[in-house]
Amino acid sequence: MIVESKTVRFESLPLDCGATLAPVDVAYETYGRLNEARSNAILIAHALTGDAHAAGVSKVDGKPGWWDSMIGKGKAFDTDKYFMICANVLGGCRGATGPGSVNPATGAPYATSFPGITIPDMVRLQKLLIDHLGIERLLSVSGGSMGGMQALEWAASYPGVVVSAIPIATTARHSAQQIAFNEVGRQAIMADPDWNEGNYYDSKPPARGLAVARMVGHITYMSDESMREKFGRRLRDKAKFGFDFSVDFEVESYLRYRGNQFVGRFDANSYLYITKAMDYFDLSDGSGSLAAAFGKGSTRYLVISFTSDWLYPSYQSLDIVQALRGMNRDVAYCELPSNYGHDAFLVDVGEQTEVVRGFLASTFKARS
Repeated sequence: MIVESKTVRFESLPLDCGATLAPVDVAYETYGRLNEARSNAILIAHALTGDAHAAGVSKVDGKPGWWDSMIGKGKAFDTDKYFMICANVLGGCRGATGPGSVNPATGAPYATSFPGITIPDMVRLQKLLIDHLGIERLLSVSGGSMGGMQALEWAASYPGVVVSAIPIATTARHSAQQIAFNEVGRQAIMADPDWNEGNYYDSKPPARGLAVARMVGHITYMSDESMREKFGRRLRDKAKFGFDFSVDFEVESYLRYRGNQFVGRFDANSYLYITKAMDYFDLSDGSGSLAAAFGKGSTRYLVISFTSDWLYPSYQSLDIVQALRGMNRDVAYCELPSNYGHDAFLVDVGEQTEVVRGFLASTFKARS
């Protein structure tokens, strides 16, 4: 399946901070076909460093989508049955308006003059896109990690629009530990002399700081067991211990590779803004409690977590499930065994596929 991103521009978007972005762009991709009743649309929301290219092979660079193992013919999100949509999030750097976009008032990139954004702001932009596509109701909204936060926000903000939600490996609000990891990444970026208070678009970007931020993040995405299996204590190109500060261990080489690879495709200011949006996300804020946030609508839920995910541990998914059950909502919960840590929602797709496939089939049947 060869796919190509499209971009749509909207006149304006009001933000939670009180500012208004005008205009605002969003890149998106679609997979499968929208049925005549327009009842088979599913929105996929991506995680922190993802983009609109969720599935298929990109017409631009020939690379597969970040969730290609889950989206396609015969897969969990079966494109023979469903019409899939994925958009780049507000604040991103892969087709949506963000800090690297040109501020029409100045003719220069926004940089750190870009207003503060929230997860609800991201969802508000997605709602504009869904309306633009002529879709009144979504069969489901799904995503992992930050994508799961967006799925929860969709269900809370637009309960009459969302038939079902599938939040995966996520949380209704960040813990102190999760905020702390994000802050280490932000400090690494801002400590890089090339960051220049965010004004680096006409010069050298803060590549070293962004690479370190990615390295820290990537450690949290894996589990101790998966790192032990993949790297152990193997030395790289050395027969024995030889103390220096080059790459000694295989795991060091891997992290440096991932960090340097990330620099070529992501904007440092976007990393700062999006991680802050994640840290400020609290679904219970304004509702009084998490249960109250789910108090409206008839959305069905499938909540999925993974046993080895220590970044978004299962207790946070259970908090969501308990709040939903406290409101007598239709919710199913699955904790799936995996050794891959937080990355499990991206790479450990066997049981995940079966659970999602069954849930979508029953949801679509109940709606028909």
